[in-house]
Amino acid sequence: MAHDHAHEHDPHDHDHGQAMPETALRVKALESLLVEKGLVDPAALDAIVDAYENRIGPRNGARIVARAWTDPDYKARLMKDATAAIAEFGYSGAQGEHMVVVENTPAVHNLVVCTLCSCYPWPVLGLPPVWYKSSAYRSRAVIDPRGVLRDFGLSLPDDVAVRVWDSTAEIRYLVLPERPAGTEGLGTEALADLVTRDAMVGTAKVAGP
Repeated sequence: MAHDHAHEHDPHDHDHGQAMPETALRVKALESLLVEKGLVDPAALDAIVDAYENRIGPRNGARIVARAWTDPDYKARLMKDATAAIAEFGYSGAQGEHMVVVENTPAVHNLVVCTLCSCYPWPVLGLPPVWYKSSAYRSRAVIDPRGVLRDFGLSLPDDVAVRVWDSTAEIRYLVLPERPAGTEGLGTEALADLVTRDAMVGTAKVAGP
């Protein structure tokens, strides 16, 4: 669901099931117990979370972006049926059942938010960052997307349209960023190294090498 400016709250039902809060509580309780008994180093736990939030997860999405940049046939499949094209990499499952890819161009910049909670495409982006789940981001992204982008250090010219996509439990969005200049000679793995999680949410652009 795209919004160009104002946002009307749709009664789209975020059916996450009732187990999520209880699961989160159980994880927290187990974590506390393991730390308390000296079985788990809190720093090691933080490192594992960091890996999934910032390295392992987004690396999956980065490979998809790099493939789309270098393989027009794959890009066409990705834009037509993102869920199936992403599954070609073996990335699928919970939190990524129904994917839609939206492409940034010189005329259009896309930004992804989940206004009602924090739906996020885990198989391709890992764990959602803290700011993505914050009420400030979730409310401001639809009301003042340009202001939010400026907060992230991204100022867009007035002639670039900003589209805001509201993720739901049914549909999750992935931004296909613009390929930066000066990357013509790079292979897919080197290109993937340039792609950040924020660029795939739409709060940043991909910088050149």
